[in-house]
Amino acid sequence: MWLSDFRLVLPDRVLERGSVRIQDGYIAEIVEGAVPCADLAGVALTLFPGIVDLHGDMLEREIEPRPKAILPIDIALFELDKRLIATGVTTAYAAISFHWHSHITLRSEEWARQIIATVNRRRDSLLTDMRIHARFEVTNAEAGPVLTELLEAEQVHLISLMDHTPGQGQYRDIERYIHTMLEWRKRRSGIVVSEDELREHVRKAQSRPKSWDVVSEVAHLAAQRNIPLASHDDDTAEKVNFIAGLGATISEFPVTLEAAQAAKARGMYIIMGAPNALLGRSHTNNLSALDSIQAGVVDILAADYHPAAMLHSACRMAAQGILSLHEAVRLISLNPAKAAGLHDRGSIEVGKQADLVVVEIAETPRVHATLRRGAPVYWDGYLANPAKYPAIVLPDSLPACS
Repeated sequence: MWLSDFRLVLPDRVLERGSVRIQDGYIAEIVEGAVPCADLAGVALTLFPGIVDLHGDMLEREIEPRPKAILPIDIALFELDKRLIATGVTTAYAAISFHWHSHITLRSEEWARQIIATVNRRRDSLLTDMRIHARFEVTNAEAGPVLTELLEAEQVHLISLMDHTPGQGQYRDIERYIHTMLEWRKRRSGIVVSEDELREHVRKAQSRPKSWDVVSEVAHLAAQRNIPLASHDDDTAEKVNFIAGLGATISEFPVTLEAAQAAKARGMYIIMGAPNALLGRSHTNNLSALDSIQAGVVDILAADYHPAAMLHSACRMAAQGILSLHEAVRLISLNPAKAAGLHDRGSIEVGKQADLVVVEIAETPRVHATLRRGAPVYWDGYLANPAKYPAIVLPDSLPACS
């Protein structure tokens, strides 16, 4: 199958007019210019590699869109899957919390097991390649044996080490943490919590021991099985060096430039949030993704809580001249694929999976089609409407390609 006369975002440049041949789900050939016959031709549209998201928090919220309103996991998974593929995400790591509160909440061992089992059971029927990102809270020692079991069963594909203890990391400013939690709980659940109750919560959280011996065992098993390990919300060089010593190769969402620079010096991949880059600031007033990108310490952008931000942030940075288009697109495709050890995807190159996204780059960029392994899995009809878009040649009006 030939995709002819697209603007191609290659790993090292943008080819203004090029064509891609797909065979058996992989990219078999890339040529400059148009080809005489094509299965799809798209003058003025841009072909991106499929987006690879290493950290998306959406599935838990899809399952429980309102407090205590818990939807069937299969339904939530299928609906999120459709939204992801329509934003150009072809590989997604669903972040599942291992910070358990009680058996009656979504963040519990029982629910974590159910969600992970459902994702892995349904993987072959999904439009995206959905994988599991286990968010291991280091104060939750009882999660260690569960993670070990899941790793041995090949049910987990990425682990991040979390420490949300107030007074460090993302919440190093305790007064800001208390203010944020007061607002969040009121908006999220409608429950009014007093400041005194939150301060007691802070005191209890700070008293919980951190299970580094358990964490070390999990990290060792992950290394044996080539499962990437990430740190999270690093705020100091010391913390980066400690977690890197456990085998972490990824630093997620560093909250200070010092930490990001330390991770860069250790050769770690550095992830920042795509919503942060799109908005131009952190919603928690931590390190700006744009400042970090301009400082040269960011390798990857992740969905965090909004998957559409990945495509839009890359296009906006290119439009503003912060990065060239191919450099911006690498942050959401090739670099995360490399960090995850997925060397078969992430770029438009011969031999890679034909995970491709047809994008109209305009004031507000729009995905018109997504292909996964060469198969159209999202199609909004725009390409098939010659009255609306006369530059597109319909497949059935072209000679068959050999």
